Amino acid sequence: MVARMSGEWNLPVGAWELDRDYCPTLTQAGVQMLARLRGHPSAPMYRNRSGNKLLADEVQALREYEREVMDAAIVWNLEAPPAWLPAFIARTYATVPYYQACGSPPARLLDVAPISRAELAHDIAAFVPDNVDLARMINFQTTGTTGHPLLIASHPLVAGRYLAYHKRALQRFGITLRHGAGQVGVMLLGHQRRCFTYVSVTPTMGESGLAKINLHVDDWRHPDDRARYLDAMAPEMIAGDPISFAELLTLPMTHQPAALLSVSMMLLPGMRKRLEERFGCPVLDIYSLNEVGPVAVFDEQAGGHVLLQHRLYVEILDADGRPVPDGERGEITVTGGFNFCLPLVRYRTGDYASLAHGPHGPVLVGLAGRSPLRYRTSTSDWINNIDITHALKPLAIALFGVHQYADGAVELRLSPGAMPQAGHARALLAPFFGPITVEVLLAEDKIIQYTSDLQDAYA
Repeated sequence: MVARMSGEWNLPVGAWELDRDYCPTLTQAGVQMLARLRGHPSAPMYRNRSGNKLLADEVQALREYEREVMDAAIVWNLEAPPAWLPAFIARTYATVPYYQACGSPPARLLDVAPISRAELAHDIAAFVPDNVDLARMINFQTTGTTGHPLLIASHPLVAGRYLAYHKRALQRFGITLRHGAGQVGVMLLGHQRRCFTYVSVTPTMGESGLAKINLHVDDWRHPDDRARYLDAMAPEMIAGDPISFAELLTLPMTHQPAALLSVSMMLLPGMRKRLEERFGCPVLDIYSLNEVGPVAVFDEQAGGHVLLQHRLYVEILDADGRPVPDGERGEITVTGGFNFCLPLVRYRTGDYASLAHGPHGPVLVGLAGRSPLRYRTSTSDWINNIDITHALKPLAIALFGVHQYADGAVELRLSPGAMPQAGHARALLAPFFGPITVEVLLAEDKIIQYTSDLQDAYA
């Protein structure tokens, strides 16, 4: 247990010494930052420990990588694919077990059969290159809000690269992050009954502070502490999803960050406008996938989401896996990426758009990604759809759907093979909804997992 006494959370004996295990290059300035994040009188309960895990040479490598990302031009099109593509395919076929089993690399990318989240979920190890240093590899599990729950293979360097693409997105809107030692750079928001929360530092930004907090009131001594803490920490950038931002709008916070970054779910224009008016800063809608990282940022002048990764090739495929002409709608399919632990070749994302080319480079137009959704409980409270994912974690199921009808009734849809677990599923969801119905889900691949007939369900 972690208890709070006299305005501070009392951590288990020896916990402070663990910080260097999570942040190997930690200096005294970093130690002071972590103490500030944890020790403020209004601080939340931080339930977990995490950190950048970066070694000194990796920090320097990230600085060089960031310069490459910021300066890179993305100028390919369907007639002229990027020059790096053939070598990437050859290397992937030579080192990745799944593709080694396919034989020699084909002459054309079009001859590679597309894959989906289902293949990754079935055996993620088959997609990890043989030459990856397993001692430095990390992994995390996605919540599976729209498809198969998935274990992602990654690395501290890969996690550190996210910031470079966020900076590239911010650069489009004239924003340069400047916070360093003694300042809080990034605050990551969640709003769930159960949420992974931690504090860390960003070594490439002078060990500026980074914290993942949960805005749900259960993680705070007093609901008013949420605004007090955010004002006291004054993060330069706040990242979250539309559900956590909807909760942020209810707080009497006075601090104005340099920018808000919405990731993980589709941000509707009305919500973006409300946030910009409330906080007086740009609100960036980042299209991001756990499997791929930040893919694109919405730019109204460009007419859609402008691609961010200079080593990511995007195709738009029809239902049969054939590329469609520019301007025609289809499934976003990616090749490449910056995660060297999970190189992807023609990976179907399950999201849809058309592709346009112009002065802004490749642009995803009319992107239809994953919409944020909330559910009304039997006590008329609202819960995040991720809370349902967490509740159903004990079940050994890969595919399910949850629908709420206009009268508040909830239906859980399970694949035929999972129906023997229907009784357990009813018990897991009963604390939220009381009795629910369970029906057979007739689907073989990624589905729209969370749906509702309630007008207020969409943040």
